[in-house]
Amino acid sequence: MIVLTHGYFLQDDEREKTIMKPYPPLGILYLSAFLDAHMLAHEVFDTTFSSRDIFENYLLEKQPTILAIYVNLMTKVNVVKTIQFIQSQPSLQHTKIILGGPDVRYNKEQLLNRGAHFLVVGEGEETFYELVNALYQQQDYLAIPGISFKNTDGTIIINPERTLRKNLDELPFPNRQKINLEAYLQTWKKHHGFSSVTVSTMRGCPYSCHWCSRGVYGKSYRRRSPQNVIDEIKFIQQQYKPDNIWFVDDVFTVSHKWLEEFTQLVELQNIKVNYECITRADRLNEDVIQLLKQSGCFRVWIGAESGSQKIIDLMDRRVDVMVVQRMINAAQKAGIQAGTFIMLGYPSETEDDIKATLQHLKKSNPHWFTITVTYPIRGTELFEEVEAVSNANDINWAENTDRDIDFKRTYNKRYYHFAVKWIVHEMAFFQRKQKQLNYITAAKAKLQAITARAGMMLEKRRTLLAS
Repeated sequence: MIVLTHGYFLQDDEREKTIMKPYPPLGILYLSAFLDAHMLAHEVFDTTFSSRDIFENYLLEKQPTILAIYVNLMTKVNVVKTIQFIQSQPSLQHTKIILGGPDVRYNKEQLLNRGAHFLVVGEGEETFYELVNALYQQQDYLAIPGISFKNTDGTIIINPERTLRKNLDELPFPNRQKINLEAYLQTWKKHHGFSSVTVSTMRGCPYSCHWCSRGVYGKSYRRRSPQNVIDEIKFIQQQYKPDNIWFVDDVFTVSHKWLEEFTQLVELQNIKVNYECITRADRLNEDVIQLLKQSGCFRVWIGAESGSQKIIDLMDRRVDVMVVQRMINAAQKAGIQAGTFIMLGYPSETEDDIKATLQHLKKSNPHWFTITVTYPIRGTELFEEVEAVSNANDINWAENTDRDIDFKRTYNKRYYHFAVKWIVHEMAFFQRKQKQLNYITAAKAKLQAITARAGMMLEKRRTLLAS
């Protein structure tokens, strides 16, 4: 018996419980669809709304021959715990553990030494299918491209990666029927007033941002045809009737030609779809924004990461902060909500850069923005840059994720946490004042901003005294 899972438990994620925007695990649902297409029986255990106890009891009951787990930044610690549980149970000693996902590529030795039997590196459908067939039929798997494993003498074998599939239309749609998608829809409806389903139209990203992980598809860029995407949207609407679609692609408007054809098909086939997407400012202009509007986009997230051109250049973002501001404003003018992403604490970032980021947000004034303190993900250029001045080799790998990696910055980490609060509350004050909203809540936001600013000053002084 084959079981696919992903090891994410919503009930254990305090941050996500305040946000409540869970999405189904598309990676294993694509894998599941591929197995179905090749007549290979399997089950999917979606851990999102479950618990570790229920999951472990399920494993004890089913005693799978093969357990395949998707591993990413958020789930690695849980995956390690699952491996330890399987190793501790006599009835599960026959279970072969196969891991895939973005965290596999840069943690091969650690995962194999912890008890994983095989790793699927890169695009997983064909590799996993060939490996499972070989194991079931007791055939030689040594030369299967894209796998890593321990040889009989304990040597770690890393096979060359599989050539990436060129035609993504050949892949079946994610096997959403294998999970309780209604639980996701109802969670969104309850907490946000509308339901949403994820769709992926492309694999990979052609850009080179230093902080961004490319653990599965590398720097490749391949895309499904617009008609294939339309067909999936139709299927989703017929089966699940969500209010919105969330395109999870890194740069939805990377190809203007693709977007033009997609928009034409939406109109010709009378598709009514509300969607949100992510893109880059340099892949937007007024014409592209109109195409987004025509095709049903109600919200576009435009990456900036910083309001300081110096920091943007250090990130190798290859975008002009002024263009970001103009495109946010242009999207809003066209009637599309605009969101953006901000990170603080990038190497060499100073207080002046943080002030520039606040001014950038005020000038662009997005409907939404997310803001985090920078952390280096293994395998990225940023990680290589800061590894020597980080705690990456000191933290417990099995109990910590890359989010826990800290490194020497201009100021200490607490300074940047206060800086995040400062920007959040300053923007809350700015937007409430601009819209002439409740003056009491505006005053509270300003007071919280002043308090956060004082925290920044205190931590800045501590950093200077410690240096």
